[in-house]
Amino acid sequence: MPRLRRAARILLLDPDDRLLLFRYCLSGRPPFWCGPGGECDPGEDFAAAAVRELWEETGLRLTDCGPERAQRGGEFATLTGEWIRSDERFFLVRADRFTPSYAGHTAVERAAQMSHRWFTRAELAEWPELIFPVDLPALLDSLTPAH
Repeated sequence: MPRLRRAARILLLDPDDRLLLFRYCLSGRPPFWCGPGGECDPGEDFAAAAVRELWEETGLRLTDCGPERAQRGGEFATLTGEWIRSDERFFLVRADRFTPSYAGHTAVERAAQMSHRWFTRAELAEWPELIFPVDLPALLDSLTPAH
């Protein structure tokens, strides 16, 4: 059985309700998009991991990402190819639009990450490449009514 990977994911929305996602391109896998977030460090709770991961992956430093808003689980391969069972907790953060800093990214993330984009809800629903989690548009709609 794959190991359990606890992770915090951040749904980062700008004032126009656009969602920040990163595009990854790994050898042997189709390109895909996902938001900031990552594995909890040993002994770290989901809320603390959300704050740390948001800063590491975007350069945005907050003291709190608010309450946990959703949970998802499943099995998938990480960027390094490790097959895991996930326990992902989602946090909703609103901020002014900015250009993310990649300074805190790991070498694996920098090698696999091609770009970032602020997506409208309509773009999320019709985007031709994979977006994770696969139910992201529905998750976002359940947490925030469209403006």
